[in-house]
Amino acid sequence: MKLQNWLLLALLIVVLDQLTKQLADNLLAYGDPLAVLPSFNLTLLYNKGAAFSFLNSAGGWQRWFFTAVAVVVSIVIVFWLKATGEEQRWTPAGLVLILGGAIGNVIDRVIFGHVIDFIQVYYDTFYWPAFNIADSAICVGAAILLLSGWLVQPQKTRTEG
Repeated sequence: MKLQNWLLLALLIVVLDQLTKQLADNLLAYGDPLAVLPSFNLTLLYNKGAAFSFLNSAGGWQRWFFTAVAVVVSIVIVFWLKATGEEQRWTPAGLVLILGGAIGNVIDRVIFGHVIDFIQVYYDTFYWPAFNIADSAICVGAAILLLSGWLVQPQKTRTEG
């Protein structure tokens, strides 16, 4: 697939992420869980930190630090996407998911000073930290990159050797 198609997919992730965050922000009461399924709530929360609310209460500097990191990572990913061959599918797919997720969360940090989270998964009394579509895309993208590195690349090397 061509670079512009991968970038359009990243844009689609950003749009989906931003639309769902705005819906959550407009329709949910902050911190008030809305039960959807057993072990699944929609709960509006704001995260000023990184994954799992890391550095959430660090005093404000983390907003610009995480924004800068995400921008640098996004630029690196675009160059990495340019360098991948059109025959590759898994690496660009993982990169695009990470890119779309990173940009989605950067938009929140720049505009609001925090990331809007609204998906809450739990079991009994254990609650996974709330997350959003961008976070999901980043995690799935990272998993694809790891799995493709472990499963696809070694197989290619074995068949060539």
